[in-house]
Amino acid sequence: MLEITATIQIPEQELQERFVRSPGPGGQNVNKLATAVQLSLDLKRSPSLPEPVRERLLASGDRRIDRDGVLTIHAHRFRTRERNRADARARLAECIARASVAPRPRTPTRPPRAAKRRRIDEKTRRGRVKSLRRPISDTD
Repeated sequence: MLEITATIQIPEQELQERFVRSPGPGGQNVNKLATAVQLSLDLKRSPSLPEPVRERLLASGDRRIDRDGVLTIHAHRFRTRERNRADARARLAECIARASVAPRPRTPTRPPRAAKRRRIDEKTRRGRVKSLRRPISDTD
């Protein structure tokens, strides 16, 4: 059981792990051992995720989520399978925990009168500078 928050736990059956060869340096073991982890969770079919969290995750635009709604985390930071596995699970938990916090609704505000005045004054000043760049006409 992967515990995300006090209310969100993901059972082991919903997680798929694949162990693949790790990219980058690693000496002689890099070509022999599959130490990198690909941890996947099907967001669309997971009964453990509350609906608002699922919607926020799918709408987040995270490049780790494919068009089928599967979130895949690649972990190859460490040289051992166990540490990469723990790293992938921690990153998955952090991603879901971030989506479990609802964004604070924006309270619409109006710009202050002084800010409007500064904006108009700046536009007038820029217009004056640009008008001085125009060629002088000989219509006199």
